[in-house]
Amino acid sequence: MKRDRIEEIAELLDKRGKLSLEQLDEFFPDVSQMTLRRDLLLLEQQGRIIRVRGGAMSVKEVQKISGEPYVKKATIHTDEKIIIAEKAASLIDEGCSLFIDGGTTAMYLAKNFPDMNVHVFTNGLAVAMELAKKKNINVTMVGGQVMRENLSTASPLAKDYFNNTNFELAIISASAFTPENGFSCTSQIEADLLKMVREKAKSLYMMLDSSKIGKVQPYTFTRMEEIDVLITDGNLPSDMKQLFEQKNIVVM
Repeated sequence: MKRDRIEEIAELLDKRGKLSLEQLDEFFPDVSQMTLRRDLLLLEQQGRIIRVRGGAMSVKEVQKISGEPYVKKATIHTDEKIIIAEKAASLIDEGCSLFIDGGTTAMYLAKNFPDMNVHVFTNGLAVAMELAKKKNINVTMVGGQVMRENLSTASPLAKDYFNNTNFELAIISASAFTPENGFSCTSQIEADLLKMVREKAKSLYMMLDSSKIGKVQPYTFTRMEEIDVLITDGNLPSDMKQLFEQKNIVVM
């Protein structure tokens, strides 16, 4: 029965942490991949799993390294975040040095990150742990105060740290965006860190799912004319896309 199968999938994910569709095929050889995808979608809607590229992982697995607020955000607008993460991952070149923030979209980027010879600086705890699973990526954590909601770190001392580090690319995300207020977030200390990242990087790519457009958070860290590429989902309003392109910003 469908209900029994769905419960069995949930139990398997709780035990194993993460499963690919190919692995689910082995457990359920008489069930099509399309049906298994629908089962995963239903479990995600129930808040029990997080779909990732090619499979899914248990919410309990995420909770091992995070808290309830982070898990809740990770399960909202999942499709959009995965689309954005896959686009961002395709832009990374072998041998580059880059910064990635600690947001939930960045976590999906870390899951989709190609296992290649790159050096990644990050202030995201979950991001660092995901990247550390890959063989060829050199990961450096930026220290500071832990912000539980975002499972990330920030510190005024980061300025001194960045004086002696180099990265040509920054891929970051925002909690909100309007043309008037730019890209904003909920924490001043995080905004200050992202401003330093913006000044340090030669190129700045912004990950923004369309649900964040038209919203404003207390602290602006970047204006739209300061970014080079906007990486978003398929729901970006056409007038907003034109606005970015008029400022010579690549929209993906």
